[in-house]
Amino acid sequence: MRYVQVIDCKTERFDDMDRLMDEWVEQTKGARTATHSLTGKDRSDGSHYVEIVEFPSYEDAMTNSTLPETDRIFHEMVALCDGMPTFTGLDVVREEQLNQTLSRRFFHEIAVGGNLDAIDEVFAADYIDHDVAKEEDTVIGSDRLRDDIAGWRAAFDFTFALDRQICQGDDVVTLWTWTGTHKGDFMGIAPTGRQCTMTGTTIFRFKDGRIQEGWWHEDLMGLMRRLDALD
Repeated sequence: MRYVQVIDCKTERFDDMDRLMDEWVEQTKGARTATHSLTGKDRSDGSHYVEIVEFPSYEDAMTNSTLPETDRIFHEMVALCDGMPTFTGLDVVREEQLNQTLSRRFFHEIAVGGNLDAIDEVFAADYIDHDVAKEEDTVIGSDRLRDDIAGWRAAFDFTFALDRQICQGDDVVTLWTWTGTHKGDFMGIAPTGRQCTMTGTTIFRFKDGRIQEGWWHEDLMGLMRRLDALD
């Protein structure tokens, strides 16, 4: 079970604290067991900070605490604080990757399922699209995005298999396999009835709970070849 340690402290010397944590990261390379660290500042109190450190397990956290570098940094950190920091240990019992869930909602509910009304819930109004199949980047509102998806759905009966997703910061990267049956006009190509597959990668950048920007890299040439659209 994953384990999280929450460190709550007050300090007027955050820059010194920040340098101290950078020093700990450098000195514990290859030895520390912490996998992720996040520091937040209280909006209502500029001297109040909360650090959240994640470990694969409680046992890993205990191993990390016995490192000599950790012990030294702890005492130096206490000296920078206005009073003794508080430490809270938490077993992670539930986690929601909200951006990942929203990304999956696009592929399954909107693109495959055809719920185009959900576009305004998932995408920002000024969504920016980068696609190797398009000549230039375009700021796409909900109407343009709806037309793009409707065009693909009119040309193919298709599904998406989401082979892998990686979440980092505000970005969700999806490696996907698309499988479709050509049933309608596609880029001037009359319906062939052929079943085709295409692989690709999509990066969605999120802002304020919606998809703000997208980068698409798909094997469009391979798809055209399967439709006998290339010499």
